[in-house]
Amino acid sequence: MRKVLYKILLAVNAFFAFALLMSYLAVHINPDDFALPAIFGLAYPYLLLINIIFAIIWAMLLKFEALISVVVIAIGFTHFSNYIKLIKPARDKTNTFKVISYNVRLFNYFENKNSISSEKKILEFLKAQNPDILCLQEFFILGNPTQKESDVKTALGGTYYSHMKVLGSGKNRFYGIATFSRYPIIRKGEIIHPGSSSLSIYTDVLIQKDTFRIYNNHLQSFRLKRMERSFIEEMTTSDNKETMDDVKSLSVSLKKGFVRRAQQAQVVKDHINKSPFPVIVAGDFNDTPVSYVYRKIRKGLNDSFVNSGYGAGFTYKGNYPPNRIDYILYDKALINSYFEIIRVKYSDHYPIVAYFRKKY
Repeated sequence: MRKVLYKILLAVNAFFAFALLMSYLAVHINPDDFALPAIFGLAYPYLLLINIIFAIIWAMLLKFEALISVVVIAIGFTHFSNYIKLIKPARDKTNTFKVISYNVRLFNYFENKNSISSEKKILEFLKAQNPDILCLQEFFILGNPTQKESDVKTALGGTYYSHMKVLGSGKNRFYGIATFSRYPIIRKGEIIHPGSSSLSIYTDVLIQKDTFRIYNNHLQSFRLKRMERSFIEEMTTSDNKETMDDVKSLSVSLKKGFVRRAQQAQVVKDHINKSPFPVIVAGDFNDTPVSYVYRKIRKGLNDSFVNSGYGAGFTYKGNYPPNRIDYILYDKALINSYFEIIRVKYSDHYPIVAYFRKKY
């Protein structure tokens, strides 16, 4: 009996060790070429946890098999710091400007009947935070967009310039992204993602005598159908043909999401590379640090959480397992001295905050 249990434990351990190794490939392989590593990359923090548990179990049993997971974890240890920072860095807000990125989930318009109250609470919270630059995703408008833009600026304190891009979503309804800045905006533009409702805008702001380009992004979501969401929530309750059909449908949606985001990341990165000004790249990437999208966009930039964050970096906590999908990346012309995830429950995302000062 012991030998049987040993073989089962070893086989399960080998599977999860292999899955963790596969997740490391997600940052290197374009999902359009091969999507499987991207799926494992999405599960990286949980695969890591499972392998840690296996290493502990084998160590408690005084078995050398503990090295299976230990070695695999060590191979990809650099990814760990993109999720969790164990050492609290020195932090300094002196002579800085404050940037917030926040996916507000359409102000919960489709989540509850009291969306007006939810929107008011979110805007009151943001006003109290007093950001110098604010990037919002899933910005929702019921009514006239121009009037709404003005109303939001008033609610935030009335001293902001703004740049908003919205799309129609039914009668008198709009959604999109918006950037608000206490600094003068001297240029506005957008990045087109063909065949997608995903949005990216860039806003050139004048901070003292220097111009910086702020990218605000909401990249492709998986757009899971209600049936697929239900399947994720109840995937252990059935093993019939319908479940297999659900698996196939879900896998198609996942692959489409990975491929679309990879394409969008390339377009955004090409635009960033042509920027005549130092950049800050913020938003909801809908992908994790162990992903092709993150590696593509981050190349040549710094990650404010990695630089000055502390603790777990999870920014999403909704219907699916928590993960890190919201970012504030920045140019080497800037110094990032503080980062924080504010764990308020107004949305299924947490707002993220970074403080910057100019290097020269």
